[in-house]
Amino acid sequence: MKIGKIPEAVLKRSVFNQINNRRPEILLGASVGEDCAAISVEPDEMLVMSADPVTGTVQDIGALSVQITVNDLASAGAEPVGIMLTVLLPESVSEKKLALMMRQVEDACEKANIQVMGGHTEVTRAVNQPVISVAGIGKVRKGKLISTAGARPGMDIIITKWIGIEGTAILAKEKETELLTHFTQAFIDRAKGFDQWLSVLPEARIAAAGGVSAMHDVTEGGIYGALWEMAEASGTGLEIDLKKIPVKQETIEICEFFDINPYELISSGSMLMAASDGNRIVRELEKQGIHAVVAGRATKGNDRILYTNSEQRFLEPPKTDELYKAVL
Repeated sequence: MKIGKIPEAVLKRSVFNQINNRRPEILLGASVGEDCAAISVEPDEMLVMSADPVTGTVQDIGALSVQITVNDLASAGAEPVGIMLTVLLPESVSEKKLALMMRQVEDACEKANIQVMGGHTEVTRAVNQPVISVAGIGKVRKGKLISTAGARPGMDIIITKWIGIEGTAILAKEKETELLTHFTQAFIDRAKGFDQWLSVLPEARIAAAGGVSAMHDVTEGGIYGALWEMAEASGTGLEIDLKKIPVKQETIEICEFFDINPYELISSGSMLMAASDGNRIVRELEKQGIHAVVAGRATKGNDRILYTNSEQRFLEPPKTDELYKAVL
């Protein structure tokens, strides 16, 4: 496609025609010439907003761009309502590819019951692969907002599902040919299927209803980064048993193949939580088929300790995500 704004005919045909899910709260949505969106909320509700780009992968970029933003809103205890998209495309991208990305976006929106409210789509020399940046809007009752900073000394630290599942699925799709030199097709297909677990909406709803004090979705920087960010935001220390951090065997083996650290691999689909009674939260999650563990506790002071048996070391601030070592 040519440099510049997407032509109106393409915009209608390959963008707007893919957007069908609607929310009653959205009074003004995506349309030609509209630069803003409008949303109505009740007097006792608050708006919650989040923004994230997807830059580390091209496959399934539409679905991932929606999912990571929905997860951010869910981790605040909010009900996601709508998103606004900024889609930047290189000249090499066809209209067919644009329509496919937008269908992925719409499918993900329908699953989460949210609406594309508007945005901007452009072909530019500033990018060499598609980039989607998403701004998400959700709503939460006043007094029900949950932050990353809610952990307190003595609280249990909970991890849901398995770390590294997003990064594992991306690597299985982006690096399939390379992985086939070492793994079977069945193994790779299982790893690809990890994207079925990328939503944290179910566990966020259960945990919020159960009185969880802090939530943080595990994204770039992996579980090590998320643990550091929760402790830093809350002003607490940590004691985390490495053996209790849940990780799939496929993740371990693919990380070994690329010589990367699974604990620092992008992990959307896994939620980090803090609660006074973590075991009760875990039981409620397990009743709904969501795997979860208590992996440690928050402590007084600033020491953030990772231990296995008698060995221990200190957690460090987040680093560049390990995914980029394998895909760039």
